[in-house]
Amino acid sequence: MNPGLQVQGLVKAFNATPVLGPLSLTLEAEGITAIIGRSGSGKSTLLRCLAGLESPNRGTVLLGGAPIRPEHVGFVFQEPRLMPWLSVRGNVAFGLRHLDRTARNRAIDLALDLVGLRDVGALLPKQLSGGMAQRVALARALAPEPKILLLDEPLSALDPLTRERMQEHILHVAENYRATMVLITHDMDEALVLARRVVALQGPPGRIVGDWDLKLNESLGRFSRQRGDSDFAAARAELANALAVSAAG
Repeated sequence: MNPGLQVQGLVKAFNATPVLGPLSLTLEAEGITAIIGRSGSGKSTLLRCLAGLESPNRGTVLLGGAPIRPEHVGFVFQEPRLMPWLSVRGNVAFGLRHLDRTARNRAIDLALDLVGLRDVGALLPKQLSGGMAQRVALARALAPEPKILLLDEPLSALDPLTRERMQEHILHVAENYRATMVLITHDMDEALVLARRVVALQGPPGRIVGDWDLKLNESLGRFSRQRGDSDFAAARAELANALAVSAAG
């Protein structure tokens, strides 16, 4: 598989204070990579650099060897950030103004199908639960068919039961939508449940202290995403140890 996203020598500082890097990372063109770390490790700064919302002081971020363009990127924030005066369909359609009506309606339908909300298109945001609102935000990011989908702790504000259900929707999207997906989280269980690869950061300035390819283990039949299974517990312990050791060091 061709590399999807290439980060090379990335360095970011604010007011001469380094917050990230130098950091190099190559992500595959499909599947979820989870970026995990403590507060101050540079997770969100990295995501904003990938999205083009921040310009690095040094280094490059490339997609297939070329600079990333805004239309390549879909972004899901911690809060849904829906426009309260628009219906669900209206919110999902917000980034599709360049399409004619037929193509726009087709893109809306496909995105809502992916998150299981085809039947609530006429509702307003105030009529949605927190989990449904975040699924609409996910559909809005998916509708333009981005090549990169960035998720900045999108489940952090949800209650535990809703969070687990939302994780199932994200897995469904990852299985049925071909894009490079990067998930920022501070939850080790969530990273192990959702990701094919987990990258741990420590900082400041943010740097990589661990990199686990769970996809490889899955292909060998040695990794289960079920909480409580022995290999899940072992992976969690290894991840916790890497973060603890790097913090102590």
